[in-house]
Amino acid sequence: MEQTRVAVIIVAGGSGTRMGGALPKQFAIVGSKPILVHTINNFASALPSSEIIVVLPQSQIDFWRDYSARFKVAKHSVTAGGAERFDSVKRGIDAIKGDADLIAVQDGVRPFASKNMILQCVKCAAENGSAIPVISPVDSFREVTDSGSHIVNRDMLRIIQTPQIFSSELLKRAYNCSFDKSFTDDASVVEKMTEHRVTLCDGERTNIKITTPDDMVIAQCLVESIKEDV
Repeated sequence: MEQTRVAVIIVAGGSGTRMGGALPKQFAIVGSKPILVHTINNFASALPSSEIIVVLPQSQIDFWRDYSARFKVAKHSVTAGGAERFDSVKRGIDAIKGDADLIAVQDGVRPFASKNMILQCVKCAAENGSAIPVISPVDSFREVTDSGSHIVNRDMLRIIQTPQIFSSELLKRAYNCSFDKSFTDDASVVEKMTEHRVTLCDGERTNIKITTPDDMVIAQCLVESIKEDV
């Protein structure tokens, strides 16, 4: 584990339209720090020797450099993203400077991935070539069709999270292609462009993706809970 070299790509390209407010969601304050600072620092703490690349829209880079200087944030580099998340991940891969055995791709607005989960995902990817954290749904589901709707067996479903981690060679090979609308995440790119079958591992219910104002309420509660645990 300690000898496994990991490059971390943090994709933070959201405009924050669903969140509202003056700032894009990745810059919103949770606790005393921006969401993106939490995310960067979590990975720096779990993987202190990793190379961390943050992918932002070109229009937000100068703002981030000034804004982040106000907070205690771990060392990272910044590169400009593209029109689609696919393009941003691809540019993040191109921005990796060092040698890496594994590449982890994390949503910039998932600030609560625990150190234990990150390390378990790295271990899984080192052993299997990929690691996709998932959790089982607790709600019931119905599939809606033109003829009506029917219940879906939730035991057969999993909710996908990040970090999604892959061997460096595998992810680079998968992203050596053009964007396809069928790409929903990094696992879908790898599965479509290679013959690799991704490996699922345990995610965490607290590893939420902050997208809406309701998510911010949950995030503030999680920050307070983490403080109490410490």
